Amino acid sequence: MAIELNKQEVGDIIHSLQKYFREELEQEISEMQTKFLLDYVLKEIAPFAYNKGVKDAETYLMSKIDDLPAICFEEGMTYWHKKRK
Repeated sequence: MAIELNKQEVGDIIHSLQKYFREELEQEISEMQTKFLLDYVLKEIAPFAYNKGVKDAETYLMSKIDDLPAICFEEGMTYWHKKRK
């Protein structure tokens, strides 16, 4: 699944990348160069983070599903047992 960003997100990221290059690397990078860099990162690197997030979510959900019988169980035929107390 391709990672898609909306126009506002792209603008914010381009601004952040330009600031990073300027302040941390002491280099100026044009908006077009920054957009090319962002496209590259989204296609080549971001899928690793995305897949890790999906795997982490799957692991979390599977642990909850495994606990489901213990968490969501109600004993039947207990009316009379509870009534005596």
